[in-house]
Parts: sequence; structure tokens; C-alpha cells
Amino acid sequence: MDRNKFKWQLPFLLFLIVGTVLILKKQEPYRTEQGLIFGTIYKVTYQSKHSLKNAIEDELHKVDCSLSPFNKESVITRINNNTDNAADSMMTEVFSLAEKISEETSGAFDITVAPLVNAWGFGFKNAENIDSAVIDSMRQFVGFKKVKLENGKIVKQDPRIMLDCSAIAKGYGVDRIAKLFNREGIRNYMIEIGGELVLKGESPKKDAWRIGINKPIDDSLAVNQQLQTVLKISNAGMATSGNYRNFYYKDGKKYAHTIDPRTGYPVQHNILSSTVIADDCATADAYATSFMVLGLDSAKIICNKHPEIDAYFIYTKDDGNTDVYFTGGMKKYLDNNINH
Repeated sequence: MDRNKFKWQLPFLLFLIVGTVLILKKQEPYRTEQGLIFGTIYKVTYQSKHSLKNAIEDELHKVDCSLSPFNKESVITRINNNTDNAADSMMTEVFSLAEKISEETSGAFDITVAPLVNAWGFGFKNAENIDSAVIDSMRQFVGFKKVKLENGKIVKQDPRIMLDCSAIAKGYGVDRIAKLFNREGIRNYMIEIGGELVLKGESPKKDAWRIGINKPIDDSLAVNQQLQTVLKISNAGMATSGNYRNFYYKDGKKYAHTIDPRTGYPVQHNILSSTVIADDCATADAYATSFMVLGLDSAKIICNKHPEIDAYFIYTKDDGNTDVYFTGGMKKYLDNNINH
């Protein structure tokens, strides 16, 4: 090597090395916080100099105090018990979005489904001895058109109407943390509550966040975690709904946890798992549940009407084997190194 040339290059190389080290030192670390909320686990990974755990849990506590039917002092509990029908800002936001999606899905999404969910043993009260007479009697006070928001108050046609936001509250909680992070100037984060997510910017690997979709295997204890596919996502909300883990047997028959508000019975459609990507997690959460109720053919129609959402379905074919269907917009999220 030409020694003179090397001497000229050496200071430049040293400058480059020192500069790179200083840049890496200045980069803020990624932090992970986790805990319990809404009867499930939350996990947040974000890039920040300072821990925001207290602010995160304060925000989640506010959502719990508004939307959790398990919280005896929450806004939704007071509405359900008819002790106070005033809706706070969170209940107002969620109710308005739920009403919109109920209209879009012809009632497949319905936050008045609580009495039926409880009756089947999947809600916040104990299961009842269920039969067709019980279902028919309950359907009198189930239906999203039987409740409305007027002047900041929830108005029911029947005092027995009960609200259940469980199919949208986790997604809404994720969105609230995302808004907190945005206010704090956090540019890179992943927020998850019970499988509902918002992802923004880069992961610690300096790439889009990689999120797996599990194979729909009967596994009520969630021990089996085989992946169907992996998505690479940034700047979006994502939610997955499935019946393959949450079910119970009664008189030799398996009942799925998704209840069709229009019939009063657990769904028997061919979709095993419904994953939705949208601008926000609450919307993704609600549509993921709606598609489980609607079935594949009707879900495709909704997706075609709403190009702003993308979906990935795992479903059972007529021959009993499983297959997948996904919208055209979902292709950009699919990891090319994984079989679909």
C-alpha cells in the first residue's frame, strides 16, 4: 500500500469511527414496559430517554374507568346499572365509532350484545342456562338502534339494555397510548394490549416491526404458538380476532366466543382468524370482530367498500382444510421470507 496515501486516509477514517461512536451514543434507548389491564397483558416498546411507564398506566387507568364493565365505578358500569347515563369523552368517542361500524356491518358489530355474551358465559357475568326461549327474550333488548347518544347522555329504549365495549376497548386503549407517545415526540414504538397493536417508525433492528399471525389451532391455553405468517408493519393499527382459542363445550358441542348479535347464537361461519390493519387500532379491532360474525363472503364485500382497511383471513374450506384470503393492500405487509 502507498504509505503516503494511507497517512492521508488515516485521519479521515479515525474521524469516521469517532463520529459513528458518538452518533450511536446519542441515540435514545428502546424501553419496554408491561403490566395488566382490561384482564389481559399490555406490552409497550418505545424509544425514549426517559421512562413513560407512569404516564402509560395513568392513561390506561382512565380508559378502564370509562369502558371496563369489570370496574364497578366505571362510566359503562353506571350506564349499565342505570345509575348515571352521562357519557364521558372516551365513552362518547367509542360509542360514536361503534355506531358507525354497526351501520357499516348491518349490525354484525353491536355493543349492546352484552346480555347475550354473558348468557353464553363469555362476558362479565356468569353463564345462564341457555335455550332458545332465553335467547328470544334477550333479543328484545339487544340491538344498536335501541340505544343512542343525545346531548352527552346514553339514551336506552329499554333499561335492561347493557353495553359491552370489549370488542373495541382494547384497540381504543392502544390508540390512547399512541396519542400519548405522539404528544411526547416518540417516533418509534410498538403498543400491544391483548394482541391489538399500533406500530410506528422503526423497531430496535432499524426495520419495520415484524408481527406474527398464529395458526388457528384449537388451544384454549394458548400453549401452541405456531405462526401462519409474519407481517412487517409501520404506522398502522392492527387487530386479530379468532374463535380457535376462546370456546367451551356444553353437552358435547363446542361454542365459539363470538356471538352474532342478530341471531343471539355463537357464529358458525368458516373464518377461523380475522386480522385487520387500519389507520387506528379501535377501527381495526371492531372490524376484526365484525368479520368473524359476517363470514368470509360478506367480509370480502365490506373490505371492497373500504380500501382504507386491509384484512387477512384464515378460513375453513368445504373439504375441511384451511386456506387464506387477503386483500390486495395486505400484500405490502407480508414478509416474503414466510410462507402464506
